Amino acid sequence: MDVHIDRESTVPIYLQISGGIKELILAGKLPEGFRLPPERRLARSLGVNRSTVLAAYRELKADALVDAHVGRGTAVLPRHFAPEPMGPTQPIPWRQLAREDGPKAQDPLVRDLLQLTERPDIISLSVGLPAAELLPLDAVRRAMSALLEEVGAPLLLHCPTEGTTSFRETIAGMLVTRGIRCTAGEVLITSGSQQGLDLAARAFVEPGDAVVVEEPSFFGALQAFRRAPARLLGVPVDGEGMRTDVLESLLARHRPKLIYSLPTFQNPSGTVMSLERRRHLLDLAYRFQVPIVEDDPYGELRYDGPALPSLAALDEHGYVMYLSSFSKVLFPGMRVGFMVAPRPALRQLALAKQAMDLHSTTAGQHLIERLIRDGHYSRHLKTVRAEYRRRRDLMDEALHAHAPDGVSWSKPDGGFYFWCRFPNAIPQAQLLARAAESRVSYLPGDACFADEPSDNYLRLNFTYPLPDAIGEGVERLMNAVRAAASRPRRGGNGGGTPPIV
Repeated sequence: MDVHIDRESTVPIYLQISGGIKELILAGKLPEGFRLPPERRLARSLGVNRSTVLAAYRELKADALVDAHVGRGTAVLPRHFAPEPMGPTQPIPWRQLAREDGPKAQDPLVRDLLQLTERPDIISLSVGLPAAELLPLDAVRRAMSALLEEVGAPLLLHCPTEGTTSFRETIAGMLVTRGIRCTAGEVLITSGSQQGLDLAARAFVEPGDAVVVEEPSFFGALQAFRRAPARLLGVPVDGEGMRTDVLESLLARHRPKLIYSLPTFQNPSGTVMSLERRRHLLDLAYRFQVPIVEDDPYGELRYDGPALPSLAALDEHGYVMYLSSFSKVLFPGMRVGFMVAPRPALRQLALAKQAMDLHSTTAGQHLIERLIRDGHYSRHLKTVRAEYRRRRDLMDEALHAHAPDGVSWSKPDGGFYFWCRFPNAIPQAQLLARAAESRVSYLPGDACFADEPSDNYLRLNFTYPLPDAIGEGVERLMNAVRAAASRPRRGGNGGGTPPIV
């Protein structure tokens, strides 16, 4: 067989082999029934490992071009079938075709929240977005113009799965300020931090594996691990972060595959894990040999108090996979995040990403790299820190002014959110309905728990709404709390306005 390999290409060799054989089959040069060479023989002739040829043959089998039988080898399948008589075309039963372990009832939550941002009549306190009016559009315009002139067409072409080398080098240099020492070879560019969570689940979690999560935790992470599908083991969070004393006994009983933690300005609670617990968490990971996924999208958005080192900065044995994003400071629409991990782990993550979307946006990587190198990123970070501190204080004042008895919260030192508890006597569904009538949205706390929560919570974002809307939004929501408490309705939302989350 005439199959060529380009060892300088960024396309994996097994895909080059499968692509070459596929072209021969589709061109009719390998007819039906033709037996492909045994894996070892083809591997020797091409100068590759047998496992590479096996992977290529699996690709061909997945495309229904070949089939393999023990004792008979791998043969080309027929490509033409006589059509059977058909009746009228029927609609595809998509819901029945969906995987049984597919999205559950809460999975549309992110989509629904983002749709609300286009509704001018709603004050959105629910989404985890930065302030759109603060985005540095002039700097972006100048940077993109310069990039188009300097980089040209490659700005809009493919790049390596791991990301452009120069951007990964820039990330590695930037992370020195966070106390994280790494090389470009330990950095993977992702399509937002949500993809990083999905990659970790795809690369390391098999069906039935246990994954430790905080209670409460980021609902997007819970969804990603549920899709694995994994068994979620919740560890409560208090004022110092994850309860590592509870974690210790849990690790001894269950031997989980991963520990997922947001130690700095935790989403949704805003809690900062104490330094003592950070060290204890790492010690437990070392003792029980469980890797940690550290999610740190908010670490640079500190408004009060001293900064603490990340788990990755404290890690001495390569146990932490560090995940962060530019979506909370710059452009969520660009979908640019990154992971830092030991090289063996990064290779597995990159293979999972290659199968998912090949690589993240090339133009977005070049743009953010330029903004970092030119100092725009650090200047913008100072701007949003000052403005978000002001908006946080406005929300705290509004809660003090309008919250009824029974509603409690803690003022966060950083991040995006207030985490509020409201009376258990108020059904969550009733409050959602009342909030919908008042044209205000929030994130129900139920979405942030692996199991049924014992108390009622809601999460409020203070960075996205305009300052003038924060007080009104909080007042509307607290009036909805009063209405739900004084006139609770039975049977869902009573057929009225659908809940807005």
